[in-house]
Amino acid sequence: MNRTLQVYKFGGASVKDAAALLNLHTILQSRLQTNKLIVVSAMGKTTNALEAVLAKKLEQANFSKEWEQIKHFHLEVCEELFPPAHPVIEKIEQLLDTAQPILDLPISKINYDEVYDQLICYGELLSSLVVSEYLTFKGLTLAWQDARSVIHTDSDFRFAKIDWEKTRSACQNQWAGLLEHTTILTQGFIGRDPLGLTTTLGREGSDFTAAILATSLDAESVTIWKDVPGVLNADPKLFPNTLKFDELRYREAAEMTYFGASVIHPKTIKPLANAGIPLFVKSFLDPEASGTKIHEHAAPHEVPTLVLKKNQVLVTFKVTDFTFIEEQHIQKIYEQLQVLKLRVNMLQVSAITVSIVLDTQLFKLEQLVESLKTAFEIRYNEELELLTILKPRVEEIPMLMEGYALLLEQTTRTTYQAVRRKK
Repeated sequence: MNRTLQVYKFGGASVKDAAALLNLHTILQSRLQTNKLIVVSAMGKTTNALEAVLAKKLEQANFSKEWEQIKHFHLEVCEELFPPAHPVIEKIEQLLDTAQPILDLPISKINYDEVYDQLICYGELLSSLVVSEYLTFKGLTLAWQDARSVIHTDSDFRFAKIDWEKTRSACQNQWAGLLEHTTILTQGFIGRDPLGLTTTLGREGSDFTAAILATSLDAESVTIWKDVPGVLNADPKLFPNTLKFDELRYREAAEMTYFGASVIHPKTIKPLANAGIPLFVKSFLDPEASGTKIHEHAAPHEVPTLVLKKNQVLVTFKVTDFTFIEEQHIQKIYEQLQVLKLRVNMLQVSAITVSIVLDTQLFKLEQLVESLKTAFEIRYNEELELLTILKPRVEEIPMLMEGYALLLEQTTRTTYQAVRRKK
C-alpha cells in the first residue's frame, strides 16, 4: 500500500511551450518534498500535428514538412530552456529516428488505427523526454519511465481496454519500490498490447492513465492540472457566467464526463470511485487556489451543468418493410457500432426509425452506412451540435436555443438534450 502517493497529471496546455515548463517547475519545486508520480500529455497541439502527418500518409502525399514542424517545435522549446549543446537535443533526434520505420509503413482504412497508435505515441514520448530533462536540469530528482512497461492492454487500437490484473502487478513489481526513493515521470494516453505494440486509450486519455496508475499503486489522491480554476458548470469559452464546483460526488462527475464535459476523460472516475481515491482538479495558472475536489461525500447541489459537443452527426435509420422498430433492429445497428468502435451520444426511437447522434470520425460514417444500407433507409446530417443540460431549468432553455434550428430533442427527469444547427 502507498497511501501517501500523490499522482499529478499535466495536460497539453500546461506543457505547451517554454513558459509553461517554467511554470511547471515552479509548481513542482515546492511540492516534491514527498515523491510523486507525474503523468504528462503531449505538448500543446502535437497530437493534432501527428494526426496531420497520418492524414498526408493516407493521401499518399509528402508529409516531410509536417514531420519537420513537429521536430522544429520541440527543438525550439529546448533552445529556450537549455544551454547550447545540451544532451536533450541529441536525445530528441534519436527518439524521432526511431519513428522512421513507422513513417515507412503503408497505411489504409484497414490498418489506420494500428498505425495511428504506433505514431501518435511520439507526442507523449517527446513531451515526457523534454519535461524530464528540464526538471532534472533545474535540480529536481526524478526518474523517467515508459508507461508502456506497466500499462497492459488488449489490441483494440485507439480504444484499448486495460488488463487491470496485469497492469496492477506490473505497477507493484516495477514502480512501487522505485517510488519509495524518487519521483517518477511518465506518459499519459499510451499502453502496450500482448504483442508489444503500442496502444492508446482514447483521445485525451492521459487523465485515465493517472487513474489507472493511482488505483494500481493504491495512491492517496490524483490531481489533474488544467487551465481552468476547477470543474465548472459549463465551458467558459462557450458560455458566459460559469460557476465553479468546490466539490462534486463521483457520480455527478461521471455523468458530466459521460455526456462530453471535456474537463475530465470519461473513463477516469470509475476506477477512482471504486478505490475511494479523491480526484482534485486544479489550475496550473493559480496553483494555490482550492480547485474542485471529487469524492464520495460531497454535498449535493442543484446547479445546471451545460455540455456542448461539436462536430456531431445525426444518423436516422428507417425500416423499409412497413414493420415497426423492434429490438432486433436496434441490435443490428449496435452490432455495427461496436465493430466500428462508435459511441452513441444520444438515441431516439420512433415507430419506424432509430436516430443516433455520434462524434464525427474519419471513415466511420461511410462504413456504417455501407454496412447497414441493405437493412434500412439511411439519412444523416453532419456538422451539428449536441447540447446537454444536467439538472436543467426549463425557463432557461429557450434562450440557449436562440439562433439555432432544432433537429432532435429529448427530455428526462434530470437531463435535457438537443441536437441543433446554427440558422
